[in-house]
Amino acid sequence: MVCEKCEKKLGKVVTPDPWKRGARNTTEGGGRKVGENKLLTAKKARMNPYTKDFKKCRICKQSVHQIGSHYCQACAYKVGICAMCGKKIIDTKNYKQSSV
Repeated sequence: MVCEKCEKKLGKVVTPDPWKRGARNTTEGGGRKVGENKLLTAKKARMNPYTKDFKKCRICKQSVHQIGSHYCQACAYKVGICAMCGKKIIDTKNYKQSSV
């Protein structure tokens, strides 16, 4: 769960999305270029599981699965915050939040 500002920082998918409407990686609407090799052009947004850049969650101290995030998805969902910047997205006062 990320806010609109952090949505730009998310990693890109290498393969084109079969569902065209609303996809960021299609050739229509100025998304992906024809003949572009995403493995060569998007090095900073590509996920590499062998790097040591993964931080620890600030709440539960588990390893975060996404580069640039400060909170794991489970903690961000429970608290109602953005996983990358920590901005409050949902008021969880009247909700019974659980990860199961």
